[in-house]
Amino acid sequence: MALSFSVLASGSTGNAVYVETDQKRLLIDAGLSGKKMETLFEQISRSPRDLDGILVTHEHSDHIKGVGILARKYHLPIYANAKTWKAMDDSLGTLQTEQKFVVEQGTVQTFADLDIESFPVSHDAADPMFFVFHHNGRKLTLATDMGYVTEQTKGLIKNSNMYIFEANHDMNMLRMGRYPWNVKRRILGDTGHVSNEDAASALAEVVGDQTSRIYLAHLSQDNNMKDLARMSVKQILKEEECGVGHTFHLYDTDPYEASPLTTI
Repeated sequence: MALSFSVLASGSTGNAVYVETDQKRLLIDAGLSGKKMETLFEQISRSPRDLDGILVTHEHSDHIKGVGILARKYHLPIYANAKTWKAMDDSLGTLQTEQKFVVEQGTVQTFADLDIESFPVSHDAADPMFFVFHHNGRKLTLATDMGYVTEQTKGLIKNSNMYIFEANHDMNMLRMGRYPWNVKRRILGDTGHVSNEDAASALAEVVGDQTSRIYLAHLSQDNNMKDLARMSVKQILKEEECGVGHTFHLYDTDPYEASPLTTI
């Protein structure tokens, strides 16, 4: 009985994560076109036609661009909370009523042999939520699009086996970059995105003896780089003596290439 996943795409241009067990295959967000999503599935030798549903974290376009297209083509149910449905319904196109399911944050939903625990995050969307996946005593956390990491979130995600965790921007690159000040202020604010440094500080509090991998996710195309994110996070985790490089390792994610299907 295995829990496996792939970060199909991650970054400011589009986000999607695939999770499977022996009995269920789910997609979390689909922030790229339907055609690009199909290509990403091919990279891990899977197909959207085998999905059991799509979970939506929030209504921003880099998370829902391909949701309606995939749902119609492959007759898939979509799961989101009520406020997110209201915010994104017009963007998804025509869907059948029986494809729409409401899943509120702060609840645990059971999909056969997979329990999915949702939790709120601080982000400038209608009612954003992310997930902890529980299967056979194993725990996978997906946490991006956070202005900051709350104490409630830290408690919930503590000692996960693996993390897909936001490291959106380097503070200096963002401050010195080409974005107008109002956009910079949004990203830096409490409902924006977590920096490399803030990600590392939060991770230092939640990694545990069960943790084996951390995937740094949702990197800004303009204000971060893979090597820089990894180096910044690793340095802080080393200073905190968390076991980085020994008990657990850091991994990159990519906007256009799926990460290898990994079993927890």
